[in-house]
Amino acid sequence: MTAEATEGRRERPHESATATPRRRAAVIYNPVKVDADELRAAVAAEPGAAGWAETMWFATSEEDPGTGQAKEAVEQGADVVIAAGGDGTIRAVAQVLAGTSASLALLPSGTGNLLARNLDLTLDDMAHSIGVAFGGADRRIDLAWAEIRREGGGIEREAFLVMAGLGLDAKMLSQTDEDLKARVGWLAYVDAARKALRDKNRLRMRYRFDGRSTRTVSAHTLIVGNCGSLPANILLLPTAAIDDGRFEAVFLRPESVWGWIQIFVKIIWENGVLRRTKLGRQMMSPDVDALRYVKGRRLEVVLSRPEELELDGDSFGVTRAFRMWIDAGGLTVRVPVAEAEPSAE
Repeated sequence: MTAEATEGRRERPHESATATPRRRAAVIYNPVKVDADELRAAVAAEPGAAGWAETMWFATSEEDPGTGQAKEAVEQGADVVIAAGGDGTIRAVAQVLAGTSASLALLPSGTGNLLARNLDLTLDDMAHSIGVAFGGADRRIDLAWAEIRREGGGIEREAFLVMAGLGLDAKMLSQTDEDLKARVGWLAYVDAARKALRDKNRLRMRYRFDGRSTRTVSAHTLIVGNCGSLPANILLLPTAAIDDGRFEAVFLRPESVWGWIQIFVKIIWENGVLRRTKLGRQMMSPDVDALRYVKGRRLEVVLSRPEELELDGDSFGVTRAFRMWIDAGGLTVRVPVAEAEPSAE
């Protein structure tokens, strides 16, 4: 575990030496996206919860999407923290659970559900998700961290589970119509992408991976991923794995309409279709100039001007410099028993 990720580590309260420890769960839910009554009924009906201590309940708010609630849950001795909400709720809770003995259970809700998708967890099945929380197994996954430097000199440290992005990615998210998103889901991002593509500004940056020599690049977009799948079966980062101790980054560098066509074919057709079979992989074309993939454990970036940054689908304002690193195995998540690693409980 990196030194950066150990900051804020919290110890579990000591159990009585004479009492049999009873496991305890906490539920942190977004009341805008989750029906609290339905969720409470699902927890009460879960047979696997028998023998556990009384479940703790925390609602998120606009001011606090889950960080403060997760801290309180850990301080009160939660063994499993169930995050019920969108990617933002899950990210906020995971950031607190990193380095503790508590496990994160997912009850995905909302548009993206990107971590759940990349873990191949069941979506839109509350009873199943609750069953995994109480009766599943633990799996260790990587957690990515970003240290963001602000224009005024301030530094913020944030975790992300899936992807971070600059350029088209961040501009698309900032321009997404939330009302449209509520009606049509992830398709709202298509309209936002159309708006973002009108912006002809490019990212100009100096970057360095794993302490190697510094390089300069001009790109339309930079995406750094702890895992690589998006909705609609889009495999953006084909070799990214959530438990390999590295992230994969891609620079999108189209110089013309032909460059965008190359990107579309590579990501949608080759990564999304051909890569999934042995025969298909033999049919794939060599790398194209419009896309450049890089893998590493640490990334440092200095931008020529302030740019918007997004983490797991949420905007984190503008930055001119940041560094990112992977905390290998830094987070424990609950998964179905059959999908856990052999060493899991």
